[in-house]
Amino acid sequence: MTTPRPIPLSADDARRIALRAQGFLGAPDRRAGVRGVLRHLGAVQLDTISVLARSHELIPYARLGAVGRRTVDDAYWTETHAFEYWSHAACILPIEEWPHFAFRRRAYRSRPHWNHELPEGAYDQVVKQLRAEGPLTATELGGAKKTSEWWDWSGTKVAVERALMYGEVVCVERRGWKRVYDLAERAIPAALLHDELDDAECLRRLVRLAGQSLGVGTRADIADYHRLKGEQFDAVIADSGLVPVTVEGWGKPAWADPVALETAPRGRHRTTLLSPFDSLIWERARTERIFGFTHRLEAYVPKPKRVYGYFAMPVLAGGRLVGRVDPAREGRTLVAKQVTLDGPKAVPAVAEALVAAAGWVDCTDVRVERVDAPELRAPLTAELARALA
Repeated sequence: MTTPRPIPLSADDARRIALRAQGFLGAPDRRAGVRGVLRHLGAVQLDTISVLARSHELIPYARLGAVGRRTVDDAYWTETHAFEYWSHAACILPIEEWPHFAFRRRAYRSRPHWNHELPEGAYDQVVKQLRAEGPLTATELGGAKKTSEWWDWSGTKVAVERALMYGEVVCVERRGWKRVYDLAERAIPAALLHDELDDAECLRRLVRLAGQSLGVGTRADIADYHRLKGEQFDAVIADSGLVPVTVEGWGKPAWADPVALETAPRGRHRTTLLSPFDSLIWERARTERIFGFTHRLEAYVPKPKRVYGYFAMPVLAGGRLVGRVDPAREGRTLVAKQVTLDGPKAVPAVAEALVAAAGWVDCTDVRVERVDAPELRAPLTAELARALA
């Protein structure tokens, strides 16, 4: 069989395809709502950090606008629409993808070494208790930690997390940020509760899904979306349905969703703050390649060494990343602790993004503390005043 000739794309073509694939170009599907965003992206990353809101709330907000935060959680967790599992990281995943993570569940079951020792009898006890009393948090099961140290799990916590990785137990919601566990046999619809798909079929599906969610990507981009290994990507790419492309300036082979190539991306661009864990930008090398924008989460960087701030959120406007805002909240004031602007033209967009975010989290004012370019402080403050008036 002959290999198809790669389709050439300009750098702008690739950028617009990626924006549309990620839900930032064109009118959002408001009827599908948060569940539609989840299915469109294939995975929504979770994280413990909450500044304006948690990342899994920020991701639909960035695409749909001011959707209610309770509405977001209800959309994920009611009526068995989603489950939490290890994908790009800890992610909320559409429930219909449960069978396609069978390859990962099998890998965990055959894993020879673990960081936490599983006490004898703890696993069976957890399963027995969930069957009788579930759904339950680790605390309700008997305790999450032995000490106050975050890593010092109790035997119960070790057991229930192992059961989650194996697929016998499912995280069915987050309650006060604690995982709520139930038996898979009770939580997963019967038609989906199986591990019948072989590894190749699972990997083909996840590679195809990643290609659709990214629009266009390199081997590393597509494999990273669900944390696949390069060799797993290599084994299935030819049968995935993605088509080879070349992208101006990328210097690496790439693949695209053929549906994304059928029509030119057009429509309204979103102007919004982005969570650092948003799938549009979660892979640093891809973000630099597509947007010429160096993005790094500095929450775990010592404060004196931070450049942009603890939770610097990139600002998306006109299909470009035009700045960063490190936000905080004081009562009903959204505080921009540090603002980084890509020149004077970015001022209106950053002001618009700040005011919109403030309204979403029920803040009535915005205060700017520091601007990287001091000469842009006055224009930004004036723009905010106009927008808030």
